[in-house]
Amino acid sequence: MDPLEQRVFQAIHTSRMLSPGDRVGVAVSGGADSVALLHLLEKLRERLAVTLLVVHFDHGLRGAESEADAQFVADLAHAHGLPLILDREDVAAAARTHKWNLEDAARRLRYAFFDRVVAEGRATRTAVAHTADDQAETVLAHILRGTGPAGLAGIYPVAGAVVRPLLDERRETLRKYLGSLGQAWREDSTNLDLRRLRARIRQRLVPLLESEFSPHAVLHMATLAGLAREEEQFWAALVEDRFRALVQPGDGKLTVRICDLLAPLVLSTPEFPAGPGRESESPATLAALTERLIRRLYEGARGERRGLTAKHIQQVMHLARVSTGSRQVELPNGIVVERTFDELIFWGPGPTGRPSRPRAITGQPAAYRYPVSLPDGGASTISVPELGKRFRLKVIDWSGMARETKSRPVALDADLLGAPLVLRNWQPGDAYRPVGRRHALKLKQMFLARHIPRAERHGWPVLESAGCIAWVRGMAPASEFCAREGTRAGIVIEEDRL
Repeated sequence: MDPLEQRVFQAIHTSRMLSPGDRVGVAVSGGADSVALLHLLEKLRERLAVTLLVVHFDHGLRGAESEADAQFVADLAHAHGLPLILDREDVAAAARTHKWNLEDAARRLRYAFFDRVVAEGRATRTAVAHTADDQAETVLAHILRGTGPAGLAGIYPVAGAVVRPLLDERRETLRKYLGSLGQAWREDSTNLDLRRLRARIRQRLVPLLESEFSPHAVLHMATLAGLAREEEQFWAALVEDRFRALVQPGDGKLTVRICDLLAPLVLSTPEFPAGPGRESESPATLAALTERLIRRLYEGARGERRGLTAKHIQQVMHLARVSTGSRQVELPNGIVVERTFDELIFWGPGPTGRPSRPRAITGQPAAYRYPVSLPDGGASTISVPELGKRFRLKVIDWSGMARETKSRPVALDADLLGAPLVLRNWQPGDAYRPVGRRHALKLKQMFLARHIPRAERHGWPVLESAGCIAWVRGMAPASEFCAREGTRAGIVIEEDRL
């Protein structure tokens, strides 16, 4: 077997691109790479136990030249005795209608055609002829336009039903292979159009890198893309796991607790505290996971990630961390992110493309007042439907934590709490002396200092002991009720969704 054929077979086997019995639509444009792909798969089809057909998409951009390409492909399919599926669309008209750039429009329509061929059952896979040179050009284009680690992954060998068996091969190798077979091909004149970024990278930048910096520049960039893909596959699995564990879907929205968004993974090292209030730490180590989770939330609300930029991600993170001024962020394509108490809600677009956020969400929750039974041990739970929350008063052995100063939680002294014990919403005029303060402070002042939006204050939970405020969500507990040296049993208050 020819060495090139052996390498391509190994690439298909290693990446599990094809399975015995597959019907493979070979995307042939008429260019050297796609013609070589057709010949290679023809040589390997018995060994792969697959059947082949030729698919060709005419973009209608080059007039007679495009028609000649289509005829060349039809003749090639006939010479190999293979069925041909050909489709034509006015790419330029689609670009004008949808306000896409021409290259993006061509790619969208071409891959939509490939998807239809598979959806109609005429093929199970589509093989396209991207090479290591295409990979290097893609990575460079992403860098020049601005990209993150995901952009360095470039082109994937397998993407849905699309496979790319030649991604490790150089363009020149394929031309030499066709030359050994005496096989002609077509040249696309747009590849020489230096007004296009891709053409400038191909004609100017890559040759400069290979001649002036490293003759292996293309292969090094292809290797970089492979390593980046491995990283992205790990991140994708981790983000999906966190998304399923932390995000609550329902009624055209996705809801996530702010503490979960800012610290989506609980680390066991002491530098990264976990548990209630950990959002205040927001360790930089987890920022990369938080940013990816925001992208996944946007994708879940929108259906795709297109249009979301790093600036939008930072706006959402600022809303979660600070929540100053407006309590919502508008993202592209009709997605709105709204902060309500300790949660962010991602509202999807309605039928008109505008946010589906109902009016009711902007109203104040009803007043509430619930008696609380202080547990002798274990925990006591209070459900607050007005907030969609459940509060749990958990008893802990405070004396046993005396030496654990680093991990000791903020707690109330159970013996200092008296009846009646009530969980209620904030009321104007509420004030108390937080631990560490000399004088009492009004909750209104504390709300302003913590940048709590006005619309959230009415329902803010307060624990009252015998008519005195002992605890307020997110604030330091009252000094006279705070656990201290000599405390036997502490009370920790936890919050969860109903």
